[in-house]
Amino acid sequence: QVQLVEFGGGLVQAGGSLRLSCAASGLTFSTYAMGWFRQAPGKEREFVAAISWNGGTTYYADSVKGRFTMSRDNVKNTVYLQMNSLKPEDTAVYYCAADRGLVGRYAASYDYWGQGTQVTVSS
Repeated sequence: QVQLVEFGGGLVQAGGSLRLSCAASGLTFSTYAMGWFRQAPGKEREFVAAISWNGGTTYYADSVKGRFTMSRDNVKNTVYLQMNSLKPEDTAVYYCAADRGLVGRYAASYDYWGQGTQVTVSS
């Protein structure tokens, strides 16, 4: 079955960096668009970043643009989210997701989800 497993979350001070990874299995990874979403306590899940199947197109939420970079390695079946200049408001559970369709910002279009990894940014 399809599995998406996120790694790399943790506790970091404001201004610091973290790199999240998401390893995929059970699907033809190179044909899927991938996305990162996050959910903070008491808030709805929100879009963070997305990347097309070949990495040629990326989208970012305005709140992370210029600080976060999403990339993928279709040989390793892995996507990454490099997070720099982290802020306390970036604290959330981060989820990766796979979409067999076109790359997009809407959670409802994604077919598979990981279990999430906690990112906590202290002030």
